Amino acid sequence: MPLRFLSRLFAALAFFGLALAVAPASAQPMAHPVATLAGLDKITGRITRFDVYIDETVLFGALEITPRACYDRPATDTLQRTSAFLEVDQRSLDGTAKRIFTGWMFADSPALNAVDHPVYDVWLIECKTSTNVPPPDQR
Repeated sequence: MPLRFLSRLFAALAFFGLALAVAPASAQPMAHPVATLAGLDKITGRITRFDVYIDETVLFGALEITPRACYDRPATDTLQRTSAFLEVDQRSLDGTAKRIFTGWMFADSPALNAVDHPVYDVWLIECKTSTNVPPPDQR
């Protein structure tokens, strides 16, 4: 009886050890100072790719886009690997702005949280540590 109990105990421990070894380890996301975005003008069909520093506001057509955070995870991670928190405002002809999007965008799933606009689409490409665009304080 004790031998049978020990063999079951070892089998259970081996199973749980294997389950822990197979379970994905979620690495901490790494924050980056630059978000690379792409924008589509649906009227002209032109796609523009641009780098934006965190907390910098850029104008794409009538949209003001401000990334607040941009994170990457290792390629071995099974979660959404590249994500950014964005605020998007639409400028009107009288100079007022209306917030049309606030939330997370994911490079792996651009349609998951998309900017809903009749003329423009905006999506996240990647997060970067550097860019050839000078920072806002050096312009």
